[in-house]
Amino acid sequence: MSLDSDVIVDRRRIRRKLTFWRVAAAIVAIAAIVTIGMLAGPGRVGLTTSGSIARINIEGLIRSDQDRVEALERLANSRAAAVIVHINSPGGTTAGSEQLYDALTQLKAKKPLVVVVEGLAASGGYITAIAADHIVAQQTSLVGSIGVLFQFPNFTDLLKTVGVQVEEVKSSPLKAAPNGFEPTSPEARAALDSLVKDSYAWFRDLVKKRRGMDDALLEKVADGRVFTGHQAIDLKLIDQLGDEKTAIAWLVAQKGVKADLPVRDYKLTPRFGDLTFLRTAASITLDALGMPSIARQIERAGSVQAVDRLGLDGMLALWQPAGSN
Repeated sequence: MSLDSDVIVDRRRIRRKLTFWRVAAAIVAIAAIVTIGMLAGPGRVGLTTSGSIARINIEGLIRSDQDRVEALERLANSRAAAVIVHINSPGGTTAGSEQLYDALTQLKAKKPLVVVVEGLAASGGYITAIAADHIVAQQTSLVGSIGVLFQFPNFTDLLKTVGVQVEEVKSSPLKAAPNGFEPTSPEARAALDSLVKDSYAWFRDLVKKRRGMDDALLEKVADGRVFTGHQAIDLKLIDQLGDEKTAIAWLVAQKGVKADLPVRDYKLTPRFGDLTFLRTAASITLDALGMPSIARQIERAGSVQAVDRLGLDGMLALWQPAGSN
């Protein structure tokens, strides 16, 4: 056999070995990520034993989330001794806030539950908070914003300026109204006003019942504004000033929870996240097999999906400080 033939054979042998080890490394990486993903999923017994208090976090915009509901159902059926709900949210959709309120109410029926307002529990965030029988907030936390919003842009003047006209054929005058491409008719505005008032009445009634307010106090707090934790005490929007330690002390004193129990985080994300760990595993595998460009495309697709979820549809129970978009 010639020297050139030996070199070619050696190169092929080395290439086969390299491919083998790349695939082996990818398989090990996938196995490790899958295992971590399964162990990190909510509802694992190790995170919610009878010797701990479960801590859950409600942050950012609130919208309908069936995965979160199922995670709270698993927590209700776990051996956790109690639950502390930390809230830092300006609200979100009315439907999503109602769903979360109902899920926490069902959880409270099985576990002692207390809410701690981190910085903000406004609108839908406050709907979430009043699922608990006891609300703790810091003096400078913001709570309230009892109200409902239906907001939409209108591009009528802009379309006239650029010379664009949108034509449509619809079955009835109120179909797809308002659409933002024409002035809102009085009939459409009246229909929207009816929706907002109906949801607002539900919100007010919920606050009145859960916080034990009379009509005079309800009128004072339900005008859409937010209040500091210090103000909220006298207005019966919260029960106590403090932090997580204060919440634990209440659980010990009022619910008979053992004082020395550790507090452990309980994640409300799905068991497999949004399959992020599988996407990561696929990216690692493709990298190992020498296809980095495809791996980057998979990662970018995940980022686009995450951004797309930020859209909010329907009526909002959302606090927006002046000047925000």
